[in-house]
Amino acid sequence: MLRRLHPDQPDSFAFTPANLDWAKGQIAKYPEGRQASAVIPLLWRAQEQEGWVTRPAIEEIARMLGMAYIRVLEVATFYFMFQLQPVGSVAHVQVCGTTSCMICGAENLIAVCREKIAPSAHAISADGKFSWEEVECLGACSNAPMVQIGKDYYEDLTAESFAGLLDAFARGEVPQPGPQSGRYASEPKGGLTSLKGKEASERHNGSVALALALGDTVARITGEAVPAAARPAAPKAEAAAGRPEGLSAPRGGAADDLKKIKGVGPKLEELLHSLGFFHFEQIAGWSEAEVAWVDENLEGFKGRVTRDGWVEQARKLAAGEETEFSQRVDKGEVY
Repeated sequence: MLRRLHPDQPDSFAFTPANLDWAKGQIAKYPEGRQASAVIPLLWRAQEQEGWVTRPAIEEIARMLGMAYIRVLEVATFYFMFQLQPVGSVAHVQVCGTTSCMICGAENLIAVCREKIAPSAHAISADGKFSWEEVECLGACSNAPMVQIGKDYYEDLTAESFAGLLDAFARGEVPQPGPQSGRYASEPKGGLTSLKGKEASERHNGSVALALALGDTVARITGEAVPAAARPAAPKAEAAAGRPEGLSAPRGGAADDLKKIKGVGPKLEELLHSLGFFHFEQIAGWSEAEVAWVDENLEGFKGRVTRDGWVEQARKLAAGEETEFSQRVDKGEVY
């Protein structure tokens, strides 16, 4: 299928400050000369921010990565996950139309899209809130038919339940993702006959629980921190032995630039600050037990301290020395 850029383009593109910090952190993951490896994450974050991938976004990402514009354009037009035209301001609905979903009623869901959103795919609804398209298999065959809206799957749909979802989104609500039939995940519709060990307190499967905890099922990513009230529970080992002593605020009101430690990007630096770690000398003094505690409690980044040798790097930086990576940061070679 031929994919071209939309004829109507904005004049410019810029990442929000928080998204720019995030993008720099992604680029820093790759060695010198390999920055192009970050092209897909940056294109995806641009789409999360704007809703679709614009020509100015492609050009700006090419500049950031030192790539020819055509190379970034090739990536954006090759992968169908990148939207090359404006989408609905509330949600872009992707209806799975492959075999299992088609057999189980995907055509009925597409009919709802045509009726409630727009007659044709990629057209925006009259109120500007929605757009839709049919896509290839999304890998939720046991819960067919299904759609992806934003970051989440809405499964076990009927035409009626799907229409109700769209109405709820239009009212500004965020319906619970996952199976819409009452199933917990993808267990038999007749109920479990084995593996019945799920705790009664587990009201939702892990994917649904996280989406609800973060409250961001259809929110586009600005890079801003998730409000504390919406965050998942604090790390489970909060009071466990081995937790390094932290500070309530950086000494002298100024924290060290922890991003000079290879493996620490803006997101991890923010997490370290939330745990009370602001200075190289704090990290340099961690014992093996304390390293183990931090490794266990880095949400989504478990094992990073040991893998990247944070303590050894921090000792040099705390002593006023430089590392090869910190030199690159100081020269602006690493975002």
